[in-house]
Amino acid sequence: MILGRVVGSIVSTINHPFYDAKKLLVVEKTDAAGEPLADYLIAVEHVDAGVGERVLVLDEGNGGRQIFASSDAPLRSVIVGIIDSVET
Repeated sequence: MILGRVVGSIVSTINHPFYDAKKLLVVEKTDAAGEPLADYLIAVEHVDAGVGERVLVLDEGNGGRQIFASSDAPLRSVIVGIIDSVET
C-alpha cells in the first residue's frame, strides 16, 4: 500500500475499453506525515477521491483486478481509500 495525495487527473480520448467510465488520477507519493516524496503514480479511482485528498493506493495488479472483478484488466494501481488521519 502507498500513501499519497491526488494532484491531478488524466483525460484520454483513446484508451482500452476497461477504462471507459473510469477516472484516472495522478497521485503524488507521500510519507506518513504527508510530506511529498519525489515520485508519483497513475491510479484508477475507486472510492470517489478528488484532487487534494490524501489517499491509500493499492499498487499491485492482481489485487486491483480483484477489486474490479476483471481477470484480464490492464491495471496496476487503484485508489482504495481516502485517508482521514495517520497515527505513527
